Amino acid sequence: MAKITNLIGYGIVAATNQVGPHIKHISAVSNLQKQIVSDQIQVRWSSTETSLKNDISATDVRGYKGHDMLAPFTAGWHTTDLEPLVIQKSEGSYVYDVNGKKYLDALAGLWCTSLGGSEPRLVAAATKQLNELPFYHSFWNRSTKPSLDLAKELLDLFTANKMAKAFFTNSGSEANDTQVKLVWYYNNALGRPEKKKFIARTKSYHGSTLISASLSGLPALHQQFDLPAPFVLHTDCPHYWRFHQPGETEEEFSTRLANNLENLILKEGPETIAAFIAEPVMGAGGVIPPPATYFEKVQAVLKKYDILVIADEVICGFGRLGTMFGCDKYNIKPDLVSVAKALSSGYMPIGAVLVSPEVSDVIYSQSNKLGEYIVHSIGHQILCFSSLFVAFFPR
Repeated sequence: MAKITNLIGYGIVAATNQVGPHIKHISAVSNLQKQIVSDQIQVRWSSTETSLKNDISATDVRGYKGHDMLAPFTAGWHTTDLEPLVIQKSEGSYVYDVNGKKYLDALAGLWCTSLGGSEPRLVAAATKQLNELPFYHSFWNRSTKPSLDLAKELLDLFTANKMAKAFFTNSGSEANDTQVKLVWYYNNALGRPEKKKFIARTKSYHGSTLISASLSGLPALHQQFDLPAPFVLHTDCPHYWRFHQPGETEEEFSTRLANNLENLILKEGPETIAAFIAEPVMGAGGVIPPPATYFEKVQAVLKKYDILVIADEVICGFGRLGTMFGCDKYNIKPDLVSVAKALSSGYMPIGAVLVSPEVSDVIYSQSNKLGEYIVHSIGHQILCFSSLFVAFFPR
């Protein structure tokens, strides 16, 4: 097995010899998959040890070991005992550390730099807006042209189901937090205060804030944080290869998972379940595409019990799956959508919630009675103008 050096990215960091295209026996496939997983783990540990102790032993003359930043997703001993990898500049699909060493950014930042690093036209767009109007709020029926233009562009781009309004946030996690608030507001407006529970899936990832981490189905995000919140339920992960029963086809597997979802809804009480949230392809949980007919069957169950569908397009959106959105590829008809990451190619912290007319009409009609939802920097002009460039870029 040949190891690839100077590769940044979570996932496969090993190259294996090409396997012939005609593997006839399922046992051979299974053994091969197990070996690849084993090799990945071995190389990941090897790469981590080698990179941290040798490759990054002298990031620069000064050194940053024991630095002052509380780093996310980083073990404490890494910060205190080892030099961090300090990246200084980017260029297309590559980044460079402070010593000028070049790395392939295999994860596109964190699944986000869709236009690569240091795209000059995007930098120019942000600079133009910074010079013209660096900040103005969107409270009290005030707004700015970049915010209004981006809202319209997002509604035009998303065609899997009609969306009526866009609400801007500062991240994907915040977008999914907002989903909970909007859905609760929606049900309160309809006089259904008991309809507040959310169903997500094991191994899903929806963010790392208090609410979005609760929605996520990864134990590492729950341990020691008293999560998930009690209103969040989790149903099966649709990983066919890992969880199907012997002889079970993809469609049969999807039927079983849809039945399990319905049983969970009936157990909790349909009148208490507000929404179901799902990534079209599960990202951080293992890059798990849905099995055949999965979303078709799941959406039928949700419609039966008047449960909203939320599509988390934070990773899948803006072309990652070969279609503009994952919903296009898997025929998902959501009531609400979360977007972020590639929305600005990662250059600016921005997210958005797209809201269907069925939901937004209720919120609008009751806003005078129930109050309004506000965030200080939503629709920030620089973020929106930069994202508007990204949205127009494919054209």
